[in-house]
Amino acid sequence: MFQGSIPALITPFKNGKVDEQAFQDHVEWQIEQGSDALVPVGTTGESPTLSHDEHRRVVELCLEAAKGRVPVIAGTGSNNTAEAVSLQKHAKEAGANAGLVVTPYYNKPTQAGLIAHYKAIHDAVDLPIIIYNIPGRSVINMTTETMAELSKLKNIVGVKDATGDLTRPLDTYQACGGNFCQLSGEDATAVQFLSAGGHGCISVTANIAPKLCSDMQRAWREGDVQKAMEIQFQLLPVHNAMFCESSPGPVKYAAELMGRCSSETRLPLVEISDSSKETVRNALTGAGLI
Repeated sequence: MFQGSIPALITPFKNGKVDEQAFQDHVEWQIEQGSDALVPVGTTGESPTLSHDEHRRVVELCLEAAKGRVPVIAGTGSNNTAEAVSLQKHAKEAGANAGLVVTPYYNKPTQAGLIAHYKAIHDAVDLPIIIYNIPGRSVINMTTETMAELSKLKNIVGVKDATGDLTRPLDTYQACGGNFCQLSGEDATAVQFLSAGGHGCISVTANIAPKLCSDMQRAWREGDVQKAMEIQFQLLPVHNAMFCESSPGPVKYAAELMGRCSSETRLPLVEISDSSKETVRNALTGAGLI
């Protein structure tokens, strides 16, 4: 069971190329600060603009730096089922603990198509799968009934829920059972998600506030609701700032302000606006991060 604070890792770039040293330094810092697991090459890691070779390399770099100290859930999703199978195979061969597989974007498959897509990946590779349900980016929304059907497969073990619907974890718990891992994909409602039966959060904010995010999740697990909420209130302006423009532009700028890496992104993402930079800077200052 995956739980706690799980950063959706940014992929640092330098002069158009993956900055391997900055990435591995970032992984090390995340572990030092208490992150419970790591997700390389998700959407926050700019997987859509990484080549296949770069994608695989970033997964390998993460595993190499983590050295088994925390689980690694590699982003392996695609709107091409064969490509997702290939990425899932690589994740298993590299030593990842699971693959994070997004619902196929743009194609708009039916619920039957979703079942067939995930079953094909499941049957091809013996590696746990976390479903990534994010209708805001992929257009389609996996129903609870579809998720319940998929949860019967032994290696489909959980979901990253980025629907923003706080009735979903309740419905998913009833449909899939308490052993089905539920991870929030929305930082701003991470504590509320836990109260509805969730187990943790795959977080953008944890890239720049790993200790606070980790402490918040740990406080909840230890029954200290007041402390968890205090941290959540402290981080709320940061959560909001991280999405003042398309992610990961704001979080990469925040990382640059903190001296972690360059804010460089790849087209079609561009440098965030001056007003957004001010929003990010003010949020980090208010939260005591800079």
